[in-house]
Amino acid sequence: MRTLLAATVLALTATSAAAQTELRVHYAIPTIWSETQDALAEAFMKEHPEVSIILDGPAEGYPEGVQRLLRESVAGTAPDVAYVGLNRWRILENRDLIQPLDDFLGENPETQGYTPALLSLGHYQDTQYTLATSASTLVMYVNPDLVEQAGGSMEDFPTTFDGVIELAAEIDALGDGIDGIWIDRHDWRFQSLLGSYGGLPMNSDETDITFDDEAGIAAATLYQRFAEEAGMPSYTDSDARQAFPAGTLGIMFESSSLQTRFEQGAGDNFEVTVRSLPIAAEDPSNVWFPTGGSAIVMLTEDPEKQQAAWDYISFVTGPEGQRIIVENTGYAPANAQVLEDQTYLGSYYDKDENARIAHTQVAQYAGPWYSFPGPEGVAVTDMIAAAMVDITEGADPEARVKELAQTLRMQLGMQ
Repeated sequence: MRTLLAATVLALTATSAAAQTELRVHYAIPTIWSETQDALAEAFMKEHPEVSIILDGPAEGYPEGVQRLLRESVAGTAPDVAYVGLNRWRILENRDLIQPLDDFLGENPETQGYTPALLSLGHYQDTQYTLATSASTLVMYVNPDLVEQAGGSMEDFPTTFDGVIELAAEIDALGDGIDGIWIDRHDWRFQSLLGSYGGLPMNSDETDITFDDEAGIAAATLYQRFAEEAGMPSYTDSDARQAFPAGTLGIMFESSSLQTRFEQGAGDNFEVTVRSLPIAAEDPSNVWFPTGGSAIVMLTEDPEKQQAAWDYISFVTGPEGQRIIVENTGYAPANAQVLEDQTYLGSYYDKDENARIAHTQVAQYAGPWYSFPGPEGVAVTDMIAAAMVDITEGADPEARVKELAQTLRMQLGMQ
């Protein structure tokens, strides 16, 4: 009898194991994501016991991760699902390695918390290739003590670039090693200012550069105005990231993902306060902010595994998965339901108004971090940064932007 019972249990166990679908999952940046990935896998498998999540050894960063996925695809050993940088999934799409998600999403993705702004992060040529899993945009970090000393207040903090520059000039005039404002001369920051004016780096089919228009010139001119009107110093990003928490920089344009770092650095010296970027476009519906963070892609071509992969993708991008990600990483959620439904992160946002402001900006204005096409796409971002340095140091903004656009057209083979 015991032998028969043991055989029956063994058979049932074998049947259960055989019925279970294994999904290999790739991710990167273990310093941020290791514990979060374990928590996501555990929570998902609790809801889906028929699926077993196998986490691959993580890549050091997103660039290394994409290169590994390319090699594994050639070798036929690619994982089923992968987390990649929001500005790098197009590399995989360009090689036809990722599966479209439109059929899985259905006709009303917005009812699932995927706003048009969030969907845009993984949308290309009328196809949804990926969904964001974490997000960050450029925000203003403010030292309210310096604002008050300069005669301003956080209750009446300016919402226009003109107002911000005027306040920054007053802070800069405090002297004693105090600086008013800083922004890095960098492609992502320039795209953020461009998006505030409603401009775009390229046209929709990526055949031409478009930032040499009124919006692009206005965005680039801000660099010069920050320097000439508000005394912006020529900090490196490392210098600025030390100066702000030290209390010697009044307003800093930086990624929302650095909030915890700045708050810890400032300690009890002052209360780090976050404000959204000013909206400069006449039509706010044209505003977008390039979004950093991660996206999740489906690599498997096996129909059975695709359904399991979608179950996993929809879980980690859904409200419960996003709650886990926000609480463990501090990134903004990539699902609007988390912001709208207090049951998920209500207590979290009640304690952290800075996070609420930054995360709401993502939900409203998230847009793709444009990756310029072709083999020179990465190299031209250095050219953009160099042009912003020139403009900061006094070059004519309109002439320099038009020259830059023409150079990029030639470099990218658009002419």
